[in-house]
Amino acid sequence: MISYPRSALAEELVTALQGRAGFSDAHNGLFLAAPRRTGKSTFLQGDLRPALERAGVVVVYVDLWADTARDPGALIAAAIGHALQPHLGMVAKAAKKAGLEKISLAGWLQVDTSKIGKLDGLTLVDALKALHETAGKPVALIIDEAQHALTSEAGENTMSALKSARDQMNRPGEVNLMLVMSGSDRDKLLRLVNSNAASFYGSQIQRMPPLGPDFIQFIAGLIEEQRPELPPVDVAALQAAFEGFGNRPQFFMEALGQVLSPLSGIEGRFEPALLESARQRQRDDEAMMESEFLGLKSLEQAVLWRMLEQGARFRPYDAETLKFYRAQTGGSVSAQRAQAALESLRQRTPPLVWKSARGEYAVEDAAMHRWFEDRKSAGDWPPRSPQGDLDFAGDEDGDV
Repeated sequence: MISYPRSALAEELVTALQGRAGFSDAHNGLFLAAPRRTGKSTFLQGDLRPALERAGVVVVYVDLWADTARDPGALIAAAIGHALQPHLGMVAKAAKKAGLEKISLAGWLQVDTSKIGKLDGLTLVDALKALHETAGKPVALIIDEAQHALTSEAGENTMSALKSARDQMNRPGEVNLMLVMSGSDRDKLLRLVNSNAASFYGSQIQRMPPLGPDFIQFIAGLIEEQRPELPPVDVAALQAAFEGFGNRPQFFMEALGQVLSPLSGIEGRFEPALLESARQRQRDDEAMMESEFLGLKSLEQAVLWRMLEQGARFRPYDAETLKFYRAQTGGSVSAQRAQAALESLRQRTPPLVWKSARGEYAVEDAAMHRWFEDRKSAGDWPPRSPQGDLDFAGDEDGDV
């Protein structure tokens, strides 16, 4: 497996998280947005985490999509507890050897030595304080796909608790809790920061820089080193192919491996085959989204269309939106029928719609927004079935 380190970016972010960057608010929380499969999680785990650890920081990492069946708040709490247990265990063991039944950390946290390493009754704030104090180091909590926390009340409460922990543990010139939250959908991540009710109101969403020309130069160098017959590699063609794959390194590297394979049957240069593979991937992605859209009932199509068009401004049941639904379906649409269509879109596998605990809706896959805008710009929206439009508007008995 090829690893491409992004050490310089990681070191810059560590400096910002520590509050040592002149014009950065990252010490109050770093919010990073990047499309799926563009290397975000790899960077967080393979570059940022080691850089923080080298700087003397205890790092807790949790991916909220690792187990979507569990509540996001429980996943975050479990990750903090897992990081704290070894430190509590060592302190408690020392106390037990000294004959103490209970010990007090910093005069406020009572640890029962009969429950070595266990977290009984601690709040999230207390657990983070205890981790900081028992480790004797600052703590960084990295939450990947943080927008998923907004899908449950417990997840939202966890975000509020983390904001409280930050406010209690940090002071001017001293950062003891660093929060890093990433998301694959900027619109969803914005809900953590863009309203008075948001836990981190006032913070800014940063776009994580995509892998760029330096990555392509790195790959070109590897090809020339391992395949002496291929230099000079057409770097511009590699860059175009990478962009054609949506800057997604996994798909790019898979295609590169295929065209460079001795079993590929390619004669001459590999770059044209790589570019064609990128174009085919684009066609496949677009065909899949078109197929999903055409497979929906007419009201579901109208709801999804409105969501794609409105983005964060989407209001599912206001007068203008209901009027839009009626215009697209040709029939009467009540708020109840619209809600049923939204739930149907959420229950699909994979789901097409995301819902927050506050009843906010968004398209699940941000790539659909790009597909929608591209087709709309080309005058090719909405997609039309080769069999012609099917009318589902006439059923008023809850069928959507």
